[in-house]
Amino acid sequence: MLSAVFPKVILRRWFLVLLAFLVAIALSSCNPANFRTAAAQVPQLIDSTLGDPKTFNYALSQESPNVFSYIYEGLIGENGKGEIEPTLAESWEIAEDKKRIVFTMREGLKWSDGEPLTVDDVVFTYNDIYFNEKIPTDIRDILRIGKNRLLPSVRKLDERRVEFTVPEPFAPFLRYTGLAILPAHALRESVNTKDSGGNPNFLSMWGTNTDPKQIVGNGLYKLESYTPSQRVIFRRNPYYWRKDAQGNPQPYIERIVWQIVENTDTSLIQFRSGGLDTLSITPEYFSLLKQEEKRGKFRIYTGEPELSTTFLVFNLNKAKNSNNQPLVDPIKSRWFNKLEFRQAVAHAIDRQRMLNNLYRGLGEPQNSPIYKQSPYYLSPEQGLKVYDYDPQKAKELLKKAGFKYNTKGQLFDADGNRVRFTMLTNAGNKLREAIGAQIRQDLSQVGIQVDFNAINFNTLVEQVYGRRQWDSYIGKIGGGGVEPNGGANTWTTTGGLHTFNLASQPGEPPLIGWKAADWEKKIEELYIQGASKLDENKRRAIYVESQRITQENLPFIYLVNPLTMEAVRDRVQGIRYTALGGPFWNLYELKVAEN
Repeated sequence: MLSAVFPKVILRRWFLVLLAFLVAIALSSCNPANFRTAAAQVPQLIDSTLGDPKTFNYALSQESPNVFSYIYEGLIGENGKGEIEPTLAESWEIAEDKKRIVFTMREGLKWSDGEPLTVDDVVFTYNDIYFNEKIPTDIRDILRIGKNRLLPSVRKLDERRVEFTVPEPFAPFLRYTGLAILPAHALRESVNTKDSGGNPNFLSMWGTNTDPKQIVGNGLYKLESYTPSQRVIFRRNPYYWRKDAQGNPQPYIERIVWQIVENTDTSLIQFRSGGLDTLSITPEYFSLLKQEEKRGKFRIYTGEPELSTTFLVFNLNKAKNSNNQPLVDPIKSRWFNKLEFRQAVAHAIDRQRMLNNLYRGLGEPQNSPIYKQSPYYLSPEQGLKVYDYDPQKAKELLKKAGFKYNTKGQLFDADGNRVRFTMLTNAGNKLREAIGAQIRQDLSQVGIQVDFNAINFNTLVEQVYGRRQWDSYIGKIGGGGVEPNGGANTWTTTGGLHTFNLASQPGEPPLIGWKAADWEKKIEELYIQGASKLDENKRRAIYVESQRITQENLPFIYLVNPLTMEAVRDRVQGIRYTALGGPFWNLYELKVAEN
């Protein structure tokens, strides 16, 4: 035995040396700079992300960011200006009545595993997955058409042509064919077979416990590896269709690395130390990094306000779960469902202070679910209701709704219950945590006690969209572009992102007593009408009315919209930054120079 040969003191020293060695290995494995050195032989781009991916199944995804923009494409795509361009389809023809589109696929398309990508995959993707009522996908919500919520029909014409038809004019029709095409040869069996509960096996396909190499895609990259809490690695798809003018395969960058970090401070440290090639800049970091641009060999790209909404939302769901338990404490539910309560909270939040102090003035107050860049946006100057900071008006609204104050300025409802609720957000996002701290302080000034908790992102998603047992949370929704119907799954009453009053989704037990308010139904009706109009002036009038209703009823209390800001190393060549597409919309043609 070792202890019989060496004195204990030598054993102890040997153990400490071994422990230090093991710790050094562990730390170096998490350091992106070391990872860069180890992989320097291939052109790569290193980015960071907060939290692990939740799924590798495109149809079931609800979170952003996600892996899918790297590994999938649709029939069409959008460039950095939002203009539609051909991708898997090389061309299309639109009928005069605007109810039929015929796409012609590129020749020789292949999946990342080398199998042919054909018209049959397109038909399978839409008919067997997106239109399948047994699969709970948010995608179906944005594809429903008209008052009857009908779906398009998709059929194969020949080996290269596929036809889409709609029952009535549908303004976003062409743009929505940019949804990812999925592999029939890899997924058809899981769609057609059922588990012990009678649900398609597809619902358990391609979770994050799946070997990434088994995920089949058609995009610029394929998944190579995933190490939980450390990184996701994407490798160039050798079968990707795009080539440059000289016939060289694209993309040029061989590998994309996502470093999984615990918070935005860690991302900043890694970027400043050279471990990351790009960093989404939050306002509190802007001044510091702007001074380091030349020395750090990077450039900060800035644009218009983000295509996103940041908000505080209350749980307005009055239903009970399958165990007959209320999703929300009935006492709190009565508060949240009082319009005056939500309006009072909106007036109690000092958004200008939030903009000045937390966002460093790099943004603007937000008042609408439709982005400023959209032609359908209604500004405050055009009559959109705004909830300016006014704590006295907030108190008056609360008193009008039957709330009372004691001598200490604490707020109680008419039944003598102290007004106190929990507010959640995702941990690690320092800006959002600071927003929560300010809102807690602001609401305390009108007598409301807020218990603010920052929790793991995937835990938050499960609590909000799974169990539905939450009081309020601070969140952010991005993407969708300037087309309002991209938010249809938020504004249709049974939509998968109708967060504030989430109905039972396909495959879930029914909720007891779930009901949508009249104003919710009206917004849904307007979104249906807006998508059916091809006249732009009529469409705008409809979406203007929807914005008026959302701001009057405040299902979401919008906060601040920051400017888009991204730092990118000078070694990344070919950036054509746009406010809409950011720095990487043309990733396929970017190159990375050696340090």
